[in-house]
Amino acid sequence: MEIKVNNVSKKISEQGKFTLQQLLDAEIPGAHKGIAVAVNSNVIPKNNWNDHALLSGDEILIIKATQGG
Repeated sequence: MEIKVNNVSKKISEQGKFTLQQLLDAEIPGAHKGIAVAVNSNVIPKNNWNDHALLSGDEILIIKATQGG
């Protein structure tokens, strides 16, 4: 399956269901505080990350909050 993460194409070789949580664990190991995620321009609430299955062609946008002014 091929997806885009922040406009970068990625090939995922997972067999079966590949969730948003699995992607985030691979892309941002550790804590997932202070991030927001949209799939195909739809914001996915954090409590749905583990259940949201990704599909080939999905475009994922990961936004990380930063401190400063």
